[in-house]
Amino acid sequence: MQAFLKGTSASTKLPPTKDRGVAASAGSSAETKKAKPVPWVEKYRPKCVDEVAFQEEVVSVLKKSLEGADLPNLLFYGPPGTGKTSTILAAARELFGPELFRLRVLELNASDERGIQVVREKVKNFAQLTVSGSRSDGKPCPPFKIVILDEADSMTSAAQAALRRTMEKESKTTRFCLICNYVSRIIEPLTSRCSKFRFKPLSDKIQQQRLLDIAEKENVIISNEGIAYLVKVSEGDLRKAITFLQSATRLTGGKEVTENVITDIAGVIPPETINGIFAACQGGSFDKLEGVVKDLIDEGHAATQVVNQLHDVVVENDDLSDKQKSIITEKLAEVDKCLADGADEHLQLLSLCATVMQQLTQNC
Repeated sequence: MQAFLKGTSASTKLPPTKDRGVAASAGSSAETKKAKPVPWVEKYRPKCVDEVAFQEEVVSVLKKSLEGADLPNLLFYGPPGTGKTSTILAAARELFGPELFRLRVLELNASDERGIQVVREKVKNFAQLTVSGSRSDGKPCPPFKIVILDEADSMTSAAQAALRRTMEKESKTTRFCLICNYVSRIIEPLTSRCSKFRFKPLSDKIQQQRLLDIAEKENVIISNEGIAYLVKVSEGDLRKAITFLQSATRLTGGKEVTENVITDIAGVIPPETINGIFAACQGGSFDKLEGVVKDLIDEGHAATQVVNQLHDVVVENDDLSDKQKSIITEKLAEVDKCLADGADEHLQLLSLCATVMQQLTQNC
């Protein structure tokens, strides 16, 4: 046993102090040279308000507010990936500068606990703090703090109600920015206290330009057709498009990013599979249809993705009458709601395909 221990101690003996010092310095220099990998979504997030794409109305109002170093309470709403969070963060950085940004801005996301207790304690305590300090670059610093409540539509009604009084009482020292996807889920007393701004889905041209810029900076080989397909798949969500581009680049390992790679990354169901479902529905055989649905589930395709792509195919199909389209679309809406509530995917897809089959075969 002692011989064994001696052997291990001998084998793990450290190199001389001088060698260790050389090795350590070489390792540290290599680490400093190697940049930390950052998600492209964060790396290319707008650093100032001027860099925000395709939201001219919001940007112009914010720039005027920044010039006067004043800001109203804000409510940003619109689809995901259109620049809502990036806009307010960029505005806050311009207002406070990098030194005071951390002290003056409180950001709470849906991932944080945001019940009524958090609003009463964390938000209220932050809002009551007095502001002090000035910017090192000599620019005017506004005498208020900013509380950013991201995904505010997921806050409980009680928490939103508790926020009303805080917004009024602390109006001298604090500004609130609520960010949400669905403005209808914000209670009326809160919306009336804020300046509302709607963020539009980004146009295909703007998205393609931004993606081409990123691809050029990151040395990604991708054709214009590939970029166009990436934009189509991401459905106006630039954040999703950038994430897909980075994932596809990692997957290909420096080779060209093709449409097939993007299809795999995005979880898009191939058009041949969707056409196969339609063909099975037109066949009129329920047994065959059940087999197709079972294969679809076994291949791991998401039922929600099937619903989205079937909707596009149904709407663009000229062989269906308006009545048939309306019946199938109504069923698509029902299935989508059931899937969101946690229903069984296999049964819901079977029910949907049965309705499609019924409508396709009634004229035969």
